Amino acid sequence: MPPRPIQKMPAEWRDFFALTKPRVMTLVIFTGLCGLLAAPVSINPVIGFTAILCIAVGAGGAAALNQWWEADIDAGMKRTAGRPLPAGRMERESARDFGFALSGIAVMTMGLGVNWLCAAILAVSIFYYAVIYTIWLKPRTPQNIVIGGGAGAFPPMIGWCAATGHISLMPVVLFAIIFMWTPPHFWSLALFVRTDYAKVGIPMLPVVAGEAVTRRQILIYTIALAPLAVAPALLPRAMGGFGAVYGVVSVALSLAFLGFALWVGLRRRQGDGDSMKPEKRMFAFSVLYLFVLFGALVADRWIVG
Repeated sequence: MPPRPIQKMPAEWRDFFALTKPRVMTLVIFTGLCGLLAAPVSINPVIGFTAILCIAVGAGGAAALNQWWEADIDAGMKRTAGRPLPAGRMERESARDFGFALSGIAVMTMGLGVNWLCAAILAVSIFYYAVIYTIWLKPRTPQNIVIGGGAGAFPPMIGWCAATGHISLMPVVLFAIIFMWTPPHFWSLALFVRTDYAKVGIPMLPVVAGEAVTRRQILIYTIALAPLAVAPALLPRAMGGFGAVYGVVSVALSLAFLGFALWVGLRRRQGDGDSMKPEKRMFAFSVLYLFVLFGALVADRWIVG
């Protein structure tokens, strides 16, 4: 008697949740919330909650579409092989449909519950990440993370827009901060997982141009980021600027980030074992950097008023 075919178990809710990249979503939600709370106006709590929920759901939808498209690539990388699709715990069509559903619900709810300008920016951010970055840039150019960095820079702009109803200079500056932060953040990660990217043919900068060039670029972008990070403290209050609390925190954080960038950027060669410790520490600090920097925006607005 032939053995019965093994029936594949349906995906669990944990697998669908994993598709949303919850760790990345945490930073997206936080920067969006800070953009909303740091705006120089008050907002109805229900509308504010709706805006942040839509940012989270939209980010989750974009992440699911990213994993749907990159399932084969993820299967070839040690860092991502345990995700639901490469691990075989979910059908690709389920991830695709889930991503489209979350994205559509987020944009429509944002438009109906907050305003259509925020909805439009949210739609652009989802398209930017799922199509421009994932499908077009990532497999074609080592500048993928530079150009694609805009995808993660929209949340504070959306939060600010939800509170004020318009876009001004300050949310553009907040967008620029995250845009310039992304390359040193991601390239510090790419340095110690470059073999994964090389194995699946993704042209990340360390793979295509080598470590030395990547280290120099990390330093260059970190230097360019520093004045942008301090800029909100230099703009007048009438333009949405911030005060001394943010100014002190941004200067201190930027000096520390520059210290890490110098540590990584001036290294000449890689050894074995713990030799990538500076890169790993810079990557970890870069996440803390953005959390504290944007938290300082809210603290400054609420403390100074």
